[in-house]
Amino acid sequence: MNPMRCPKSLPVVSVALASTLLMTGCFASGAPGASGGPASGDKRIRVVMMQPPRSGLSPLSDDAFKLSRWSTAETLVVLDANGDPRPALAEKWERAGDRSWTFTVRDGVTFHDGTELTAKDVVRSLTAATRAAPKPRILDGVDLTVTADGDTVTVTTAGEDPLLPQRLSSPQLAVLAAKAYRGRTVNPIGAGTGAFVLKKVNGTSAATLDRNENYWGGTAKAAGIDVRFVPDGTARAAALRSGEADIVESVPVSQASLLDEDQITEVPMPRTNTLYLNTARGTFKDPSLRAAARAAIDPKPLVDGIYEGRADVAEGLLGPAIPWAKERAGRTRDVKAEDPRGKTVTIGTFTDRAELPEVAAALQQQLRKAGFTVKLEIREYANIESDALAGKFDAFILSRATVLDSGDPAAYMYSDFASDGSFNISQLADTSVDKALQKAGSTTSGEARRKAVLDAETAVLNTDAAIPMLHERVVQGDATDVVDSAKDPRERLLVTVDTYIK
Repeated sequence: MNPMRCPKSLPVVSVALASTLLMTGCFASGAPGASGGPASGDKRIRVVMMQPPRSGLSPLSDDAFKLSRWSTAETLVVLDANGDPRPALAEKWERAGDRSWTFTVRDGVTFHDGTELTAKDVVRSLTAATRAAPKPRILDGVDLTVTADGDTVTVTTAGEDPLLPQRLSSPQLAVLAAKAYRGRTVNPIGAGTGAFVLKKVNGTSAATLDRNENYWGGTAKAAGIDVRFVPDGTARAAALRSGEADIVESVPVSQASLLDEDQITEVPMPRTNTLYLNTARGTFKDPSLRAAARAAIDPKPLVDGIYEGRADVAEGLLGPAIPWAKERAGRTRDVKAEDPRGKTVTIGTFTDRAELPEVAAALQQQLRKAGFTVKLEIREYANIESDALAGKFDAFILSRATVLDSGDPAAYMYSDFASDGSFNISQLADTSVDKALQKAGSTTSGEARRKAVLDAETAVLNTDAAIPMLHERVVQGDATDVVDSAKDPRERLLVTVDTYIK
């Protein structure tokens, strides 16, 4: 990962979020940044991303991470490489009691519409997140209230939350100008504080951002960012090979070998390819049949074949990007597997990540060999997510980031496996899991919290609600004239103030 450098006068560079260009097909050859464009160091950056916006780029949805990767919206704090909080829109903070934290808002920050950042703006943005339906997943199991007093903001939680500063680093809790909150939706166009200004969005196909000339963290080196959304992985890689793109997100491993070595960067990341089993209905409601599925699945052929060795066989939910995960105890309870006797299961997954349909086909063969009858249902993610969350499949293959929001795995595990988790695809409702997750979430950061997280992982694995198969690596494509794009395992950064085209 290339860290973002900050001006010497500032304690850190905050996560800036940017916007996208109104486009329809390929990048226009006469567009800024193409041949004959501006002088070196002042060109526009052409970015091709995998998943189109699903919620109009609302920061209260997963679209927030696009805003973060474009450096256009910012949060009170950011995380360093170790997952510890550092100043961003908040200059400092301190604990004000068992359930309260006080944050001092940075002076001299203006929104893209020219209004000044105040503590009241922070209250508005954070309060909107708490009232959203559904709430941002970083707030799963968390009730908080926010008040302002001068240049400080006090955040009070219903229960003790030792990770509140890390939680406020989530891009889903970005602070936007008042104009963003008119009506029922949140519109980030021209409302952020980051290094790039979101100017236009063309539905789910493209977007545009321009450099913020008044950015508090220093002037960006690139003139702007032009973004296209291309779900097809082969097409994304082709855009880099043909010179139509400068930076390509999520290059499929099948395409990586077709690119020059100096165009590819591979970074172990906290992302696990997992088979979620529906514990509430259907075949896998039976624990012995979940055990049979686990016994039937061999992830090594997936890693060696489909991922061409660019992944790691999973030993648990958490992978090698989290060094202390190797201290896990693993499963501590075994359930006797039952003969499937031809029972039918339907596995769902999506096409946006090119490897997943291939993984589904491989699992279909492995489970058939074990005695299951297996059907596949594969669509684009935007068209299948709601069915997966509603429990309409017997199993679902998901590539899941495990420290995406707070930099701490407890939030991901609660979201995915708690009885009231907002992303509980397995429909799991297990009291021992809930108890372990509650303990992990309430334990103070450090060694004790890490142990509690691993104990919660064990509790989940014991249910066979999820079968972790492999841990992915980031494969990012950069043209050879791209300088200082971020290679971020957490997928929060991509284009920063330091990124430019030679």
